Amino acid sequence: MKKNIDISVAIPDDYVGKQIHVLIYKDEEVKNATTVSTPKKKPSDFFGTMTREEGEKMKEYVTKSRQEWERNI
Repeated sequence: MKKNIDISVAIPDDYVGKQIHVLIYKDEEVKNATTVSTPKKKPSDFFGTMTREEGEKMKEYVTKSRQEWERNI
């Protein structure tokens, strides 16, 4: 016969009165679980996701950031 064990969990005050989720897994279940991975993206998948102006602003930001790496502190 299987025996159940009671477990107490301390939660922060701001969780009281709210719906929360508590998950319990056996270690072997987690180790044996297969993960679903998202397919790898290639740069061309992102074509058209930002405007030319946004791209230029990002490029300027990166260039400026790299120049700051080289400065003497």
